[in-house]
Amino acid sequence: MKNANAQPSAFARYAWGLLLFTLGVIVWGAYVRATGSGDGCGQHWPTCQGALIPEPTQLKTIIEFSHRITSGLALLGVLALYAWGRRIFPKDHPAYFGVTLTLWVMIVETLAGGGLVLFQLVAYNDSVARVVIMAVHLLITLTLLASLTLAAYWASGGAPLRLKNQGAVGWAIGIAVLAFFVLAASGAVTALADTLFRAPSFWEGVKMDLSPTAHFLIRLRVLHPLIATSVGIYMLLMTGVVSRLRPSARVKRYGVALVALFAAQIAIGLWNMFSNTPESLQMLHLFSADVVWIAFVLFAVSALSSGVQAVEHAPAHQPSPQTHEGGGGATLKHYVALTKPRIISLLLFTALAGLFIAAGGWPGWKLFLVVLLGGYASAGAANAINMVIDRDIDARMERTRNRPTVQNRISSADALKFAFVLSAFAFVILWWGANLLAATLSLAGLMHYVLIYTLYLKRRSWSNIVIGGAAGAFPPLVGWAAVTGNLHLLAWYLFAIVFFWTPVHFWALALLIKDDYARVGVPMLPVVLGDRITVIQIALYAVLTAVISVMPLTLGQVGWIYAVSAGLLNLVLLAQSLMLYLRPERPQARRLFFYSMSYLALLFLAMAVDRSVHF
Repeated sequence: MKNANAQPSAFARYAWGLLLFTLGVIVWGAYVRATGSGDGCGQHWPTCQGALIPEPTQLKTIIEFSHRITSGLALLGVLALYAWGRRIFPKDHPAYFGVTLTLWVMIVETLAGGGLVLFQLVAYNDSVARVVIMAVHLLITLTLLASLTLAAYWASGGAPLRLKNQGAVGWAIGIAVLAFFVLAASGAVTALADTLFRAPSFWEGVKMDLSPTAHFLIRLRVLHPLIATSVGIYMLLMTGVVSRLRPSARVKRYGVALVALFAAQIAIGLWNMFSNTPESLQMLHLFSADVVWIAFVLFAVSALSSGVQAVEHAPAHQPSPQTHEGGGGATLKHYVALTKPRIISLLLFTALAGLFIAAGGWPGWKLFLVVLLGGYASAGAANAINMVIDRDIDARMERTRNRPTVQNRISSADALKFAFVLSAFAFVILWWGANLLAATLSLAGLMHYVLIYTLYLKRRSWSNIVIGGAAGAFPPLVGWAAVTGNLHLLAWYLFAIVFFWTPVHFWALALLIKDDYARVGVPMLPVVLGDRITVIQIALYAVLTAVISVMPLTLGQVGWIYAVSAGLLNLVLLAQSLMLYLRPERPQARRLFFYSMSYLALLFLAMAVDRSVHF
């Protein structure tokens, strides 16, 4: 047995220091690319201009040679890390695996960098081959940073990985790795386009991006901001769900750091874009991206470590005679129930209505089916995750105690796997069949429902449905974006109609089941402030809904069919709300609840018909 405790603390400090040094080398490499200095040593590697120490005749030679020197020092540092780690850690120690992986990845990284020089895929080369190799090179770089981070983490006493029985948490983190790689690859393409085709100003750059005759690199770089937004939304969702299912101080700490760093990275990216991508901001952008990746690796390895409690494997409640233990007996019917199809139906209708409204008529079978399938899958995924998170209170509520997660027809782990598969399917089919904006908006709605409403607001504030309910307003945006690829002001009016309608609809339901909510401690408005305040709030939001619903008339985008329909529907909505205010009783609350569903469906239908006739 090797002496595993000889110098672990000194080794850990060295590993963290080497990680920081390597990060600096990578950022300096971005400066080499941004200044077009990649051919500063000519077509020579590992020598520079055919010599071990070149004549400093050109600035770009000095820049490229300095990068060669620092890269060589990083390689020597990894060799030392490998030799030291093998000496002090036994083979079954995770740090032993970490240093071995680091060495092999560093060798591949070095050869990839040399290949860029030898094949002249540097400086101002704009070939497809350079795009592919640069993207692959960046992915290898991320792998190197991950292996160094793991080696340092395990040398510092971090628990080893437990890859078995991680279920949907493992899937969620795996999808996040893939998402990071896609984001990194698109970032490499964008960085190269910024180097080769720098515009004199931001707006000139936008014109270049949108030009149908622009170079393929310019047309590709416009995707990066949308991909970054999509990945950021998924990271928020993944971090919130994993932190809930793997509750530990370390997971929470790294999760908070990951979210904060990703937000900073987005801000730096926007600053870089609006400042016309100067070299200094390109370096800062890459540095922040690498730091986000390191934070993600630490978050993932701490969540997947042995000894961390898996909340989804804990029972929701004391088993009853009807409860099916172990997730047995699941049928297609139970998986469909996970998606809450009755709730989805109205959301899906507004998404499809948004499709018809944007198209001014029939949008075509392809878009119709894409939005139908993608919209259902995205909303169904959000509902399935909600059932896992809320199964403790669902088990004690009359309305929800027969849900498949509560009855253990479907285990929480299987429900989460199902949800993540649905969410991935929704994103892919909407991107493929419509566009990236529609896919991103769908993912944003899913994230808002799970993270903002379910995880953060539902059990904390009576305003949960006001803020969190905005998730239900995303479907018409998805439908509109699927047709147009943008968001016109009329689309935002559709969003606003659903947003202000939601409290009217939901608080009418909350009046009917307030005892259930009180029993489980969910602070819905009738439970916290009483029936009188609730009906006043319903009346106020009914007025706001009516006002917002007629605003599209000011745009000249709808005609008399919508005007007449909206007027009649709003008169009934206001009358029903007034009757509830005068008589705050359950029968009237029930009438308003059911009418509110008809109101929204008929209002969107009227606009779709109107746009089909007049536009």
